[in-house]
Amino acid sequence: MRVVPVLDLKGGVAVHAVRGERHAYAPVKSVLSPSADPVELARGFRERLGSDACYVADLDAIAGTGDHGAVVQAIAALGLSVWLDAGVATADAARRAVSNGAARVIVGTETLRDVRDLAAIAGAARGASGVGADCILSLDHREGRLLGGSPAVAGAEATELAAAAWTAGIRAFIVLDLARVGAGTGPETEPARQLRARLPDAEIVLGGGVRGTDDLRALASAGYQAALVGTVLHTGVLGAEDLIVSS
Repeated sequence: MRVVPVLDLKGGVAVHAVRGERHAYAPVKSVLSPSADPVELARGFRERLGSDACYVADLDAIAGTGDHGAVVQAIAALGLSVWLDAGVATADAARRAVSNGAARVIVGTETLRDVRDLAAIAGAARGASGVGADCILSLDHREGRLLGGSPAVAGAEATELAAAAWTAGIRAFIVLDLARVGAGTGPETEPARQLRARLPDAEIVLGGGVRGTDDLRALASAGYQAALVGTVLHTGVLGAEDLIVSS
């Protein structure tokens, strides 16, 4: 199982995400860099942790108040495969994400307005040649409740959305509970278990709440392909030797 470091970007700096309360996010303090400069932190992921990928949540883009396109390009230039969540909800936005260096384009249900747009989004990410970025659907929850960019998405069953995404050509999914991010409460696995039952061949990534190696081993043993991890990397609880976990 892969461990993918997370960077949350807001106002030009990396911030410490806690429980999805974005108004209160402060610049991150990390053992990997003396500052909250996102490119330097990404360099720490690459050089000190040996990471080859980085999940980047552009919170300004998600909120529709700006973007960090140049920062994402700089992170990709370090040789990291960028998994980018920038509020993508249209084909044009997917193409912008790829042009900014995204290797994997995240479509979060938090900003998705219509499930019928997924096929066009996934096609735009792949590009005309079919060798561009792949697309991941993030099933965004808060305390077990699915978040959506429209009432139709928010009111849907997560597994039904995932099945529609599978039909649209999406093969990878993130199961994320914002209320557990940075909270040290452990990951919520029930929605991921339901997703595995519905789509046994899907790539499933867990996000939110990882406390240390015991949680990683449990997720690996359950057969999940990756975990998104932030706080415990910045505090030094997990180091380079912990980023590849076998089931």
